[in-house]
Amino acid sequence: MNSQQISARFPVASCSAPTGASTPTARRLGKPRLLILGCGDVGMRLLPLLRTRYRVFAVTRDPAHMAALRAAGAVPILADLDRRDSLARLAGLAHRVIHLAPPPAQGGRDSRTRNVSAILPEAARVVYVSTTGVYGDLAGRLVDETQPVAPRNGRALRRVDAEGTLRQWARGAHGRLAILRVPGIYAADRLPLARLHQGTPALLPADDVFTNHIHADDLAAILLRALQRGRPQRVYHAVDDSAMKMADYFDAVADAYGLARPPRLARTALAEVVSPTLLSYMSESRRLANARLKDELRITLRYPTVAEGLQAALRQARPEDG
Repeated sequence: MNSQQISARFPVASCSAPTGASTPTARRLGKPRLLILGCGDVGMRLLPLLRTRYRVFAVTRDPAHMAALRAAGAVPILADLDRRDSLARLAGLAHRVIHLAPPPAQGGRDSRTRNVSAILPEAARVVYVSTTGVYGDLAGRLVDETQPVAPRNGRALRRVDAEGTLRQWARGAHGRLAILRVPGIYAADRLPLARLHQGTPALLPADDVFTNHIHADDLAAILLRALQRGRPQRVYHAVDDSAMKMADYFDAVADAYGLARPPRLARTALAEVVSPTLLSYMSESRRLANARLKDELRITLRYPTVAEGLQAALRQARPEDG
């Protein structure tokens, strides 16, 4: 797809500049094109890392989000991943794609990723953000990316379906696919403060589960490295170096913000006072190795543990102290 075709298909991207001019827009037109599907919080953190290297197109289905995308340096595209016909004009737009969009809330298949796979070009480079939940419950064992998936709920089943859909596309289209299995994402504005204020209980140490974490800014950096350095059809654990149980994470956040630690209950008692969805998160225990992330993508985490991330969050909240 050439520049004239892009301008016709996406009028917001059109421009006019004198012949030979080196305006910012003209320079942007010469960059390789990159498409982001689902540009929420992590996508917005990623845009500053991309816009000097790529001409970025960002898909959203929310018209109110288009101005923010444009201000961040992306060409916003209004489209609905639930409707294959609305994605037709994206076909061939970019040979670099970062897929951040979540699957539908119901069912065992990710129809959105199936729709996306229909418009991916031959030999494209694709990075897909999946979840560590695809492993199910590992009883706290430490595993690497060779561990077989064993999804235990609909959320994880849909992610496994998305991974399989993209693997099938990559095999048939000679594509280069990197799958990031991502745990709980945190940042200064993504902490369980409301839960702590509400006094939602956590599990007793004997019943508690291991969880994994990644700071949103580190995840953005990992996405860029996976696009640039990811090996074909490769899975990476996008996790930090923390080895924390879930209640210990809540305690760490509470201590950092001067809040009361959550009360601890046995699993049987907790099941009576929390939602089934929340209980499902507290029923899977696993620890994930990140050696492949560091060795192959050459990532140095800015926040290697939750402790560093919380310190940064506090500095952000009180900049006059830093």
